[in-house]
Amino acid sequence: MAFKEILRQQHEGMRALASAGVIGLHMVSGPMVGFALGYGLDLWLDISPWGKIALLFVGIGAGFLNVWRDTRALLRKLER
Repeated sequence: MAFKEILRQQHEGMRALASAGVIGLHMVSGPMVGFALGYGLDLWLDISPWGKIALLFVGIGAGFLNVWRDTRALLRKLER
């Protein structure tokens, strides 16, 4: 195996590892952003706690959707 081939495989492996790390961030960032927006909405409209609860669930859904999409893309990339 040529040296360039080894470097290419290492580069692809590091890229896959970075993609896997982003998946964990999606699990945390979606609910945090949803809760923060809900908190702001509660303060603005004085509807506490309904804005936080509703947008927290929207953030959880968005986080899981992003995880699902990234996982599918990563699995496709690893199959190649």
